[in-house]
Amino acid sequence: MIYLDYCATTPMSDSALEVFIKASKEFYGNPSSLHDVGTKAKSILEQSRKAIASCVNTEAKGIYFTGGGSDSNNLAIKSLVKGKKGHIITTSTEHFSVLNTFTQLEEEGFEITFLNVDKYGVVSLDTLKQAIKDNTVLVSICYANSDIGTIQNISQIGAFLKDENILFHSDCVQAFGKIPIDITSLNVDSISLSSHKIYGPKGVGAVYISPKISWKPVIPNTSHESGFRAGTVNVPAIASFAQAAIEICENMEVEQLRLKQLSQQLLTLLSNNCVTHSLIGHPDERLSHHLALRIHGIEGQYTMLELNRKNIAISTGTACKVEGQNASKTMLQLGYKKDAARELIRISMGKHTTESHIIETAKAIKGIVETTLP
Repeated sequence: MIYLDYCATTPMSDSALEVFIKASKEFYGNPSSLHDVGTKAKSILEQSRKAIASCVNTEAKGIYFTGGGSDSNNLAIKSLVKGKKGHIITTSTEHFSVLNTFTQLEEEGFEITFLNVDKYGVVSLDTLKQAIKDNTVLVSICYANSDIGTIQNISQIGAFLKDENILFHSDCVQAFGKIPIDITSLNVDSISLSSHKIYGPKGVGAVYISPKISWKPVIPNTSHESGFRAGTVNVPAIASFAQAAIEICENMEVEQLRLKQLSQQLLTLLSNNCVTHSLIGHPDERLSHHLALRIHGIEGQYTMLELNRKNIAISTGTACKVEGQNASKTMLQLGYKKDAARELIRISMGKHTTESHIIETAKAIKGIVETTLP
């Protein structure tokens, strides 16, 4: 099987798996326990916290471990606004874990503004400025969109919000390990991360919240992770996550250049094969390994299933919200009509993707087009 769905999840790296097994065998203690077994687990936990912090150029005391990306978004947002009232701003193209959290907060009395984006999925600073109110307490904008790969100018947005003294959270799940994340230069107060997007284990993620700002636990009297998240900490998974993070960040620049070349090669092959297609999202400010494509005249679900029959795995969008042949929510927000939005496919490459995989995929898509369209 040619796997081209790295935005949905990644296979664990050999080194991350080795760390997971070793930590499970040797550091199985509860890090909250006061005996030596617990102390050893606590030491691994804190080393891992420092490793994740170093990958985003910040201090370890701002890092809290969670159960994954969606859990991170939910906990970060709710912790930042708990005990407050007022107005929150986000975009209409956020991941469903963010949108669903804000829908719940709206039911609890917060006023939520969902900003529109342009045809590339970019939210303009002017649009954000116009939405600010005297009682705006939080803005949450994704760094890189999971459906279309567009990268937002988080640093510029963050600088403005810092001047306005408004808290700024960013979902960095898809961006982490693919583009540099520097907490200081991004001007963010909080970010969300996930392990299984970077060749680490599933079921673990992290949140950064600046130690300079206050937050409240979602569940009162929680003791783990300084009160941020309830439940015994999964030390082996966290240690494995840290190993995966170190590995992907060290190799980021070279790997992303390689994947950008493969992405361009696929687009060129499709054009040479006379496959009528459109690249969705920003043409330049986008994730290197991510291609959101509209194959004109063919539903994305059909293309995905036919490629699967040819042992090629792609997706039709965010894996957390794929339901039959529904039109892409993000494409609808970009202004596409439903028929066009149903034609979206997402091809996302990773460390095991080769040039031969790209050539075979382009050939397979050509075959689908030739046998489907008149």
